Amino acid sequence: MSELTKGITPSTTSPNTSLWWVHCLMILCTLLVAGSFPVGELIADSLPADFMMLIRFLIAAGLFAPFIFLKHGIQLPEPKKLLGYTLLSIPLVIFFWCMFEALKYTTAVNTGALFTTVPAMTAIFTLIINGERSSTRKVIGLTLGTLGAAWIVFKGSITTAIMLDLNKGDWIFTLGAISLSFYNPLIKKVHSGEPTEVMTFWVILFGALWLLLLSFPNLNQIEWRNIPTETYGGLFYLALFSTLISFFLLQFSTLKIGATKVAAYSFLNPIFVLIVAIVLEMANFNISFIPGIVLVFAAMLFIQAEKPKNQYP
Repeated sequence: MSELTKGITPSTTSPNTSLWWVHCLMILCTLLVAGSFPVGELIADSLPADFMMLIRFLIAAGLFAPFIFLKHGIQLPEPKKLLGYTLLSIPLVIFFWCMFEALKYTTAVNTGALFTTVPAMTAIFTLIINGERSSTRKVIGLTLGTLGAAWIVFKGSITTAIMLDLNKGDWIFTLGAISLSFYNPLIKKVHSGEPTEVMTFWVILFGALWLLLLSFPNLNQIEWRNIPTETYGGLFYLALFSTLISFFLLQFSTLKIGATKVAAYSFLNPIFVLIVAIVLEMANFNISFIPGIVLVFAAMLFIQAEKPKNQYP
C-alpha cells in the first residue's frame, strides 16, 4: 500500500517509534476546523463569500510571512514548485467559498456532518491520483462514516434520505467537499522534501491571489466601515486557527500517517461541531443524532486501528 510517509527517510522515524502524538495533533486540528462551522454561520451574512475568504487568507498569509522569511529567507521557489502550489490552492479556495456560501442557507451541524463524506471521496481520489488502494478495513470504516453523516443530515429519516431532501446550502457544501477531496492526495504530488511550513505559506498566499482575482471587480462596492467588529474577530479566528494552524497540521500529518487516515479524522467533525454549536446556543441536541454520531465515531476508530504494511512506522 502506498502511503505518503514513504517520502520520509528511515532516519527521521524508526519502525518502533509511536506516532500517537501525530494523532493528537489531528484531533486538535479537527477541533479547530469544527469550530469554523459555527463561527462561519455566525458571520456568513456579513459579506459575500469571496470577500470573506479573501480577508481570511490575507490575514493568514500576513501572520505566517514573518516566520517564513526569517527562517527560510526571502526567496521564490522554482517555477515548477510555484505551479504546484498554485494548483494545490485551487481545491481549498473552492471548498472555503462553498462553505461560506452554504452557511447562508444551511446549519453548522449539517455542514459538519457533510464534511465527514470527505474521507470516502479522498480514498477514491487517492486511488486515482496516487494509486493507493484502500484495505477492506478502510472501506468498511469509510462506509460507516458516510452512513453516519447521512444519518445526522437527514436526522434518521429514511424517507428524507431516499428523496435526497437536501437544502440549497447542503448541495453547495457537497460540491465544496468534493473539491477538498482532491487536496490530500495532491499534497503527495506537489511535495518534494521542502519544509511543510513553506508549502503551507505558498498555498495560502496563492489562495489569497485567486480570491483577489475573483472579488476584485466588486471590491469598491463593499462598505468596509459598516462591517461589524464581530465579523473581523470571526475572520481572525478562521485565519489563525482554522486556516493557518490547521493547514500546517494537516500537511504535516499527511506526510506522517497518510492521506486517508488524516482525512478520517473529519469523522469527528459532526460531534465537535455539535458540541461547539450547543455551547454557543446555536443548536439543540436531538436524540435522533445519536446513531449517526456512534457510526462516525466508530468509523474513525475502525480506520485508525489499522496497522499499514511497509510504512514508517
